[in-house]
Formats: sequence, C-alpha cells, structure tokens
Amino acid sequence: MNYFERRNRLVNRLLRYEVGEIANPKVIQALRKVPRHLFVDPSQQLDAYKDYALPIACGQTISQPYIVALMSEWLALETEHRVLEIGTGSGYQTAVLAEIVKTVYTIEFHSHLCQRAQNLLDQLGNENIEFRCGDGYEGWPEEALFDRIIVTCRVETVPPQLEAQVKVGGRLLIPVGPEPSQILYAYKKEKNGLKALEKLQVRFVPLLRP
Repeated sequence: MNYFERRNRLVNRLLRYEVGEIANPKVIQALRKVPRHLFVDPSQQLDAYKDYALPIACGQTISQPYIVALMSEWLALETEHRVLEIGTGSGYQTAVLAEIVKTVYTIEFHSHLCQRAQNLLDQLGNENIEFRCGDGYEGWPEEALFDRIIVTCRVETVPPQLEAQVKVGGRLLIPVGPEPSQILYAYKKEKNGLKALEKLQVRFVPLLRP
C-alpha cells in the first residue's frame, strides 16, 4: 500500500479548503512528510489519510488532519521557535511541529500515551522533542518563556499559568468551552493580555488533571 500517495492526496485536499487556508510552506511540507498511519492503531491504518479524527488509547483521539494543519498554520511558526504542546496524545501533532521548529516541549497526562509517543518519535529520528508526563495545566515553567503554546484539549477558561508562559508577541492556541463543542482561539500575547486573532468551532477531549 502506498501511504506516501495517500498522504499527498490528503494534503492536496486540505489545501483546497475554502475556510481556514493552509498556506505556510513549512506546514505543508511537514504534513507531506509525517507518516500519520504510524500514529494510529494498525487496524485503523487504512483510514489514516481520511480527514477525520480517530480514537486512540486511554479514551483519547488523534485529531482530524485539517485541524492539525489549521492549528499549525495559526501558530505562524518559524524555525527558531520553541513550542510548548499540551496534550501529546498520539504524537502526530508533535511530529508536525518538530519538522518546523527548533524545539518542542510536549506534556501528556497519560503515561502510556506519553511513552508510546516518545518511542515512536525516537524511532522516526526526532531529536528536538522534550517529553514530560504530568499536569499540562501547569505548563513547563522551568523552560518558559515559549514563543508558542498549543493546547490540544479543551478547557473551561484559559489557564493563567499557560498565559504567563507565552512571550509577549507570542501565540497561544487553545480550545475553550464546555461540551459538546468549543471555540478554538488563536491568541496573540500582548503586554496587557491576550488578543484573539482567529477562532473556529471545534470539539476536543478535556484537559485532564490529577
């Protein structure tokens, strides 16, 4: 089975979406490179390059490819950036980020998912990712400040710890709101707080805490 061709067909479809344009060539290149089929259960690999979310272990999901692409686009990533990701999950979004930026710091609540993602990403040769299993709500204060923070699970309100760990001029992407749907906000950190740049209705699993 030619997963490379399937992946390219998926990316080509994502580029034709009329809402939420994917235009950053670094994001497009990363999507064409990262093998999404390796981040799902073997029984689901035939569906890996369809544009919808899939279940993974621990009651979590691997996000819809379009959402991964859009969140990466809205981060306005540059090569020198240091990015904090809350919610490693399968590691797919992590891998996309790692193809673009200097360093990714990623936190996962479930130790099983954290170890699996780390093993897979190590096998794929990613050397610019730092992993932590724990409470993503608290962020990674000893490595702050970050150029970008991306949260791949929903919260009721923006955690002040995460807002504090973004550089002024940096961006924070986070889904905010209760079930059944939330608003994904792309915020810019300004001296007097967060300014919303983009938003989209989405549905994410909750941010878990001990």
